[in-house]
Amino acid sequence: MSVASVNGSAASGGFRTLTLSCVNRPGIVAAIAQKLFELGANITEAQQFDDTESGKFFMRVVFSQFDGREPVHLISVMSALAAEFGMTWTIKDNTRPTRVMLLVSKFDHCLVDLLYRWRVGELAIEPAGIIANHPRDVYADVDFGGIPFHYLPVTAATKAAQEAQILQLVEETGTELVVLARYMQILSNEMAARLSGRCINIHHSFLPGFKGARPYHQAYARGVKLIGATAHFVTHDLDEGPIIEQDVERISHADTPEDLIRKGRDIERRVLARAVRYYTEQRALLNGRKAIVFLD
Repeated sequence: MSVASVNGSAASGGFRTLTLSCVNRPGIVAAIAQKLFELGANITEAQQFDDTESGKFFMRVVFSQFDGREPVHLISVMSALAAEFGMTWTIKDNTRPTRVMLLVSKFDHCLVDLLYRWRVGELAIEPAGIIANHPRDVYADVDFGGIPFHYLPVTAATKAAQEAQILQLVEETGTELVVLARYMQILSNEMAARLSGRCINIHHSFLPGFKGARPYHQAYARGVKLIGATAHFVTHDLDEGPIIEQDVERISHADTPEDLIRKGRDIERRVLARAVRYYTEQRALLNGRKAIVFLD
């Protein structure tokens, strides 16, 4: 059974990215290349992966047309091909930024970093809004510009209602990706399911692992030599969703807990930014409990 998700107008020109997954069988690459050729498309990037463990095939293709026009029959042709091979597929207009809802709690370093990268054109995103469980004055030093800010406080008693408000905002704004930019609330199973495949979280990662309050202080007390961060798709399993990106940094005996926190924030910023970019460029594809990431 094929499932199509098409972003952007079928009549617009420029570059597009096709991603697909299906049960592996001979002829998939040849069929894709032949159809794009018949449509007058020029393939500029092509990446593929055959997962021998699951028997699934994954592919990412960037293409344009020689004459600069989008083929009228692109969607119908790809739909027919997807039905033949049982593909789950998407086609994204690369000229259109991804609409992103940013969720944040008290720590704003990831939020500020994403806004900066957006403003300088490093990330092809369009902030649909900022949702925080703290009031606006907590972020007095942050320039939100004209981005709508929503203060949605949450307690155990109001969690269901607050999550319903978040989902309503996601739907009303046409949000395509939800980013938990150090949003320190655990999403309910229902919320995680509703946002499956389109919600990214960032958190620290240590060896050995430290959970709960003051993790960097716990790491310091154990004398860790590496700290890191992990960006992953959100699932009902807390901090155990399919991993998109990770990074680490060396720590020495001379580093204080404050040094660990400073270095940790640095890692979190760059790892989350890379994960968001991979998503907007259609490089991160779900594969069960894993993510296939076609690096550039």
